[in-house]
Amino acid sequence: MFDGLRTRFEDVFDRLKRRGALSEGDVSAAMREIRIALLEADVALPVVKEFTDEVGAEAVGQEVLRSINPGQMVVKVVNDRLVEMLGASSEGIDLAAAPPVAVMMVGLQGSGKTTTTAKLGKRLAGQDRKKVLMASLDVRRPAAQEQLAVLGAQAELATLPVIPLQTPRMIADRAMETARKEGYDVVLLDTAGRLAIDDALMDEAATIADAASPRETLLVADAMTGQDAVATASAFHQRLGLTGIILTRVDGDARGGAALSMRAVTGCPIKLLGTGEGLDALEPFHPDRIASRILGMGDVVSLVEKAQETIAEEEAEKLARKMQKGQFDFDDLAKQLRQIRTMGGLGGIAQLLPGIGKMQKQLANANVDEAVLVRQEAIICSMTPTERRRPEIIKASRKRRIAAGSGVTVQDVNRLMKQFQEMNRMMKKMNRLGRKGLMRGGMPPMMPR
Repeated sequence: MFDGLRTRFEDVFDRLKRRGALSEGDVSAAMREIRIALLEADVALPVVKEFTDEVGAEAVGQEVLRSINPGQMVVKVVNDRLVEMLGASSEGIDLAAAPPVAVMMVGLQGSGKTTTTAKLGKRLAGQDRKKVLMASLDVRRPAAQEQLAVLGAQAELATLPVIPLQTPRMIADRAMETARKEGYDVVLLDTAGRLAIDDALMDEAATIADAASPRETLLVADAMTGQDAVATASAFHQRLGLTGIILTRVDGDARGGAALSMRAVTGCPIKLLGTGEGLDALEPFHPDRIASRILGMGDVVSLVEKAQETIAEEEAEKLARKMQKGQFDFDDLAKQLRQIRTMGGLGGIAQLLPGIGKMQKQLANANVDEAVLVRQEAIICSMTPTERRRPEIIKASRKRRIAAGSGVTVQDVNRLMKQFQEMNRMMKKMNRLGRKGLMRGGMPPMMPR
């Protein structure tokens, strides 16, 4: 989401870091470029003005200009102000109330509200061990209630049965009564949206809020809408008193202005980010980590957390033991390829690594194709169990059969075989040299040249 902004910031800071000393003129010029970058990223004008004024005032202070590395100090100042703008600390969903706790989902039509409701329900049920009931209060959009029921089945969550001709207020009352009788911890109320904000939408939402007394009123906003998302958040907050925001489609080519503006304009924390279409694609919003991504410093903590979610500890230990003994086979490689794809592919992982701006240029120049992971896994799946355990038996005729079965060329099979052999050779070398072997030998490339 922040690709353009990150690139602009990296260019500004690279120039500052190359200077041994900074003058007030250097800082002022940098602030002008940062101001333009933020405006081009759709950040609200009042937020941009306040941000650059505060950063500029602090950056021209004696503590910065006379420091050993003033360029790095300016980066620190910008990072601290970005974190402050984004909310200083991460805030989760507040369920601190007597069950059933109502959580009301509001927003415009097309923002991904119904899908986000299912994602949130799955997250609360899986990570927080809550018994969740979902209820669709959208009686206007065709098949809206059926859509939530389908998503509920996919997420293995209960949804309130549909009764024709009931009003949203009646559905909210029935949902809360059902939750009390059947022992649910949380009730997610998926309200109706409109193509634009109108009085009817707000009146209906206010009526539902009166009925359910929600602990959380969450605005689901599309990050792709930029400045319009900020205006929407302000309008909903003034009428309903929002407690938080969920930004959807942050994996698209949005310029990031909504994320940077909403907290400052409404005072409401951004609590979650929708990072994809899958029901698992919902992540907590961490201001410090987002600031690090914007400044090109990566987000290694999120990368580690994502790895922990997708990689079973027992499997990882088993693989480590096999690697130490030099027994790594194609079954193990296939598992590694699946885990990379589960973590978002090479692009998703790269987004969280430091120096991504420069890395993206290198990847683009190298013409790296994400589909290579799928092709490599297809090649392995076309092997017999014996071939995966004993790659040395794979000769010409077997290679032709594997290539035909996976829809690739024999050259592709040969390339994967060579990479696998290089990996095994490197692992054996590391085992002989000890822990320092990795640093001296380096890891073999897994991408085709």
